[in-house]
Amino acid sequence: MQKQGTVVRWNAERAFGFIRSQDTDADVFFHVRDYRGGSPPREGQAVVYEEIHVGGKGPRAMAVQPVGVLATAQASARSAQGPSASKPRQRQASRADRAHGTPAFQGLAFLMMGIWAGLLAFGAWNGRLPFWLLGGAAALNLLTFAVYYIDKQAAKSGQWRTSESTLHGLALAGGWPGAWFAQQMLRHKSSKTEFRVAYWATVMANCAGLAAWVVRWIG
Repeated sequence: MQKQGTVVRWNAERAFGFIRSQDTDADVFFHVRDYRGGSPPREGQAVVYEEIHVGGKGPRAMAVQPVGVLATAQASARSAQGPSASKPRQRQASRADRAHGTPAFQGLAFLMMGIWAGLLAFGAWNGRLPFWLLGGAAALNLLTFAVYYIDKQAAKSGQWRTSESTLHGLALAGGWPGAWFAQQMLRHKSSKTEFRVAYWATVMANCAGLAAWVVRWIG
């Protein structure tokens, strides 16, 4: 998938750098051998690239080219296709942007948090859950937020990443409110559709499991 971004770091001695794009949560690593420009990369340079993911090391850019190299060809192609050619892509991007962070999604998140907290409090108050579980839930959410923060910093510096299965495991165990706040505040893992779908599945599974446990004990 081709993306556009800006070179934010370039180490000429070690021949690698990082690209920042609004379409990717973390800065994207690239090596000089993947660069297709006529002159060396420089910080602040606008580029287009193909993004890939290898293991747990974060995103990597391939076929990196300065925007100016493709500008003429892209302009010619748009001219040949007519002014309506870019409208479907613009509409699609607009829909994607609106899908993340909309009041509806925020309202759903806060509603689920209210239900989750209510179930915990009700269960503890009536002796159906141990009181220490309330403190444990708070600690787990702080831990989840911290893990997201560490993974965000690792993505920026090109270090070893926390696996998505670990992040989902923490959410499923009850750390999903902390994960939600981390996604919104840190802008990490907030735009990848596959991850968001799996995340909301952990939210529903955790709340359903908690409700089933409390209701079972009511009966």
